[in-house]
Amino acid sequence: MRPRGRWILLAVWVMALAALGVVVAQRLRVSTDLRSFMPAPTTPDQRLLMEQVGEGPGSRLLLLAIAGKPDEQLATLSQQLAVSLRKDARYSQVLNGSFDIGSLDESLLPYRYLLSPTLDAQAMDAAFLRDELEQRLEDLSSPAAGLLKGLLPRDPTLEVLKLAERWTPPKSPEVREGVWFSPKNEALLLVQTHAAGFDPDAQATAISGIREAFEHLPGHDGASLQVSGPGYFSVIANAQTRGQAEWIGRISTVGFIVLLLLAYRSVGSLLLSALPIASAALAGIAALVVLFPQVHGITLAFGFTLLGVAQEYPIRVLSHRRAGENALQSVRDLWPLLLTAIASACIAYVAFYASGVNGLKQLAVFTITGLLVAGFSTRYLLPHLLPERVHDVADMGWLVRARRWADALPRPRWIPLLVAAATILMLVFARGSFWQNDLSALTPLPRDLLREDARLREALGAPDVRYLLVLEARDEQGVLALSERLQPAADALVARHAVDAIELPSRYLPSEALQRARQQRLPDRATLERALAAAGQGMPFQAGLFAPFVDDVQKARALPLLTEEHFAASPLGQRVAAMLMSRGDHWIGLGTLSGVHDVAALQTLAQYGHGAVRLLDLKETAESMVVSYRTRILHALFAATLLLVVAITLALRSLRRAWHVLAPMTLATFLVLAVERAAGVEISLFHLVALILAAGLGLHYALFFERDTGDAAEQRRTLHATLVCVASALLVFGLLAWSSIPVLRAIGLTVSLGVAFHFCLSILMAPHARQD
Repeated sequence: MRPRGRWILLAVWVMALAALGVVVAQRLRVSTDLRSFMPAPTTPDQRLLMEQVGEGPGSRLLLLAIAGKPDEQLATLSQQLAVSLRKDARYSQVLNGSFDIGSLDESLLPYRYLLSPTLDAQAMDAAFLRDELEQRLEDLSSPAAGLLKGLLPRDPTLEVLKLAERWTPPKSPEVREGVWFSPKNEALLLVQTHAAGFDPDAQATAISGIREAFEHLPGHDGASLQVSGPGYFSVIANAQTRGQAEWIGRISTVGFIVLLLLAYRSVGSLLLSALPIASAALAGIAALVVLFPQVHGITLAFGFTLLGVAQEYPIRVLSHRRAGENALQSVRDLWPLLLTAIASACIAYVAFYASGVNGLKQLAVFTITGLLVAGFSTRYLLPHLLPERVHDVADMGWLVRARRWADALPRPRWIPLLVAAATILMLVFARGSFWQNDLSALTPLPRDLLREDARLREALGAPDVRYLLVLEARDEQGVLALSERLQPAADALVARHAVDAIELPSRYLPSEALQRARQQRLPDRATLERALAAAGQGMPFQAGLFAPFVDDVQKARALPLLTEEHFAASPLGQRVAAMLMSRGDHWIGLGTLSGVHDVAALQTLAQYGHGAVRLLDLKETAESMVVSYRTRILHALFAATLLLVVAITLALRSLRRAWHVLAPMTLATFLVLAVERAAGVEISLFHLVALILAAGLGLHYALFFERDTGDAAEQRRTLHATLVCVASALLVFGLLAWSSIPVLRAIGLTVSLGVAFHFCLSILMAPHARQD
């Protein structure tokens, strides 16, 4: 192509990429919900686990501790912070041990007699009222008199305070100066966010709001605020992963540029070779935007990593150029093998799509689209832009010596048997479990951070994040009735110290049957007024003082029974909504546990529900999800392997040639597994993803080494291209292998080992240089 034509094509290509970039930037919606990369639930317990992980109350709890000042000042800071956060729509509930009458809406105050268990064993008669009024006289002479004077006319029995105490977390910390304190003299708060626990961006906003509110408190200087909880952990993990991925990306990019400059000694070739990769990335993102409403951030991060396979396409074209040969002719000669490499890599990534996990489906769409665009743009666009005159890499002295050294290596026919035997021995004698089922082992969080969270959780009596009681019934009322029947047995387990606290749904919302029974025990106006008159004889209360109380009782007698919908917008209603859920033809209730000491004793609660109550171990359920997900991935990989064998055999038109390509790739893949297992590494889902990537890279090496042209110069060009590809892969994934993030380290180590083993075995098993 003439120079002018090249400039026109280059301008059109760059402008097309810019236009596509603008469209993608406008329409791209990035998600951060980590559940997109978790296995798809297949059982009711697994679906419940996924809901609780993201939306459950335990996942949305933030634990706060204020320290560094005397108790009185810390209590003031706690009260001020609680007031500030309760006004913020980002938080659904704020608890610090102080009484908050706002937890029950003004219009719902008459319902206190239906919600409180006071009347279950006590009639509202003169004797009961007399005893309550005597206690109020004592209270009025206490420091709490200021609070009581406002409540007394409407609530002389203090049912509101009794409900507030009932709705306080079952196992609460010590109360000093009216707020919670830890044994380490920290003021403690529990904050529940509206944002899901697995949404790190939303959690980061919520945590930032807490810190800003604290910084604006008068007198906060010298005090420190500590935050913990699942949402905080998701923010920390997300920040660490992004941070390390960014610095690794910067270093590997600079290294890749230096590598290509050393390999080809041409800035123009370097810039032009970037066009297919840029096209691949933008086309992949565009496909995601079209097919998915939101694109996960991890998809983009891992997708760009997996697209590293595509960088081989322009590298192959640049390395295989002959001096004086037209670039179009070079690409035509390479195209059959390049097309085979592209097709086989796409087949391997189809396994991601077959996984059924939304995040991996996005990853498959992104990568397959990118590989196709990179490959076809390398074939049909890039050759027209490359300069006519090039330096033939086959003439490099070091490359001539390297090829001679490689050809001189011994290549006995028993190499595959030796590698296979070594692999089997390492797998057989490897220590520990083969599979990693515990997702918590992949967390990048420091152990001291987890220990501090456990300390705060114990001090606050926060719900256990592993166990749940699940109650099932035909309808909502059945669940609440079952919860009420279970309560005595639950109280007995708490008394036996099998568990520190059990919180059941009926703690907040009694069944309609129990509400109706309490409603019927309320006296009529005349009876109540006579009882009040008798109870107040000889006491200094003014006549008519308790008229608001009498009115509330009469309202309560005629009120419709309370349901979840009546107080759905209140913090209490949100708590009930998290504990009661419809499942189509039935309902479930969730009981939260604090301080589990005897799991076997808790499992005995099932006998009280006649099969409708069970203890759910969320860790065990998560592991079952991982196992079923891994099985599905392995089945998909097996199917992809069969397709790959067929595709390579058809492309090469020879079983023998297909063996030369597939045998090094297969042996190297199992050798990576064996070495990692011998080193005590348990194989996780991320190792499987990395093995697919390494196999895709290794397949390219074997394909080109199998290409027997009989031309020594062409063999040197093949070695040059492969060395550049290997060096670039080791540069990127070698850095990942040094990461402190377990997931990144697993991928980096696996791919680095895979690249090294694939390269060595591809050379040793190359057919044109085999020795007996």
